[in-house]
Amino acid sequence: MFVDSHCHLDRLDKSPEALRETLDFARRRGVEHFLCVSVSVNDYPMMVETVAEFDDVSVSCGVHPLHQDEACSYEELLAAASDDKVVAIGETGLDYYYSADTREVQVQSFIDHIRVANETGKPLIIHTRDARQETIELLKAHLAPGTQGVLHCFTEDLAMAEAAIELGFYISLSGIVTFKSAAELQEVAKAIPLERMLIETDSPWLAPVPYRGKPNQPGYVVEVAEFIANLRGISTKALAEATTANFYRLFSLAKSTEKVASA
Repeated sequence: MFVDSHCHLDRLDKSPEALRETLDFARRRGVEHFLCVSVSVNDYPMMVETVAEFDDVSVSCGVHPLHQDEACSYEELLAAASDDKVVAIGETGLDYYYSADTREVQVQSFIDHIRVANETGKPLIIHTRDARQETIELLKAHLAPGTQGVLHCFTEDLAMAEAAIELGFYISLSGIVTFKSAAELQEVAKAIPLERMLIETDSPWLAPVPYRGKPNQPGYVVEVAEFIANLRGISTKALAEATTANFYRLFSLAKSTEKVASA
């Protein structure tokens, strides 16, 4: 069974019926759980409402670094993220590729998210682009012992992956790893320890080959798994079992469908 460790179900731009069909398609392909990730605290209540009927969907709470026009205070973030429904904090982080002009605001927001993760004991979901050194430095400076997280949709180099793993973090790979232009990332996918790997779609964006250029969806996490398994010379089943176990180890508040069914 697979897990889509990072998707934006509220951004699929689909009717409730279409969303159900999309999730049913993923379930038929063996995807047992979905983590719907927040990009705005303002949109968090609507996101939760969108996925409330699905027992196999968990949610996070946070402000994406490119959504700083919707930034909130530490106190507002802590209040929202303390909701029992929330299994993770984020996504947060730094993006100097698209929005270096908001650098100071991004840094403060990132620190606030780290503090909320420390306070709640919930793991961080981190977006990082063109900010390798500062991302790691801020984590080293502000993480409390035991606070963990994941660098999601990882596109950086092996040195950054190893630095994050040393801090207790996981590395999540998306459909980008299947692109012909992603040779360096494919080397990262082969090199990092399997026990520190997650897989994701980041849907509705970044569909993997052979769906590149089309809207992404959680069911396509299977192609991500198959590609990485082939790179590493292991079975897709082994890759799926390892990344699924890693997901529940990191996001311990998430429930598998088996746990929900037996509750």
